[in-house]
Amino acid sequence: MREVLIADDHPLFRDALKRAVQTEWPNALLHEADSVPALQALIDAHPDAELLLLDLHMPGASGFSALVHVRSQHPGLPIVVVSAHEESAVIARAVAHGASGYIPKSASIGTIVEAIRGVLAGEVWLPESLVGTGASLEPGEADAAARIADLTPQQFRVLAMIAEGLLNKQIAYDLGVSEATVKAHMTAIMRKLGVGNRTQVALLASQLAVDGEPLA
Repeated sequence: MREVLIADDHPLFRDALKRAVQTEWPNALLHEADSVPALQALIDAHPDAELLLLDLHMPGASGFSALVHVRSQHPGLPIVVVSAHEESAVIARAVAHGASGYIPKSASIGTIVEAIRGVLAGEVWLPESLVGTGASLEPGEADAAARIADLTPQQFRVLAMIAEGLLNKQIAYDLGVSEATVKAHMTAIMRKLGVGNRTQVALLASQLAVDGEPLA
């Protein structure tokens, strides 16, 4: 029985993805998340899932950051990015960051099924117009991805909040921890990222932004 994770903060599009999966696999087990923290908990709760359908933009992430972090934490889980971005450069970057496929949100249910079938068969699935496109990253982006991949899930949550411009007090409130704990996370994050202050943390995270954000 297929087990598929769907991560998107738009309920209507999650429903569209569920319908697509159930068209091909009526008895599939489907699990949903609407944010990166919820996705992290979902993956931990369903370690045998065969596929993750991942929106690029959800609470707790921007750009390719969620893709990079999930890919590093769960290297055996195939990830298909599902996004409204249809630019060839964005799709190539997603593949370079480890996506096993890329489905534009404008795709038909038939195309979504075709993509999922291909990825489950071990292929890297791309829109027909992008097949054969090279997947590469600028050195700065590749370096930022490698550093962010080394963060723990909680450190990644703090990083995302820093990138959103939240202060330590706000981060502590949202996470239900003390400011001292947030400062300890900050110290560990800066050490792993090789930077000296929160501004540099945010700048490094911005290396993974998608041009023209935000799109779903």
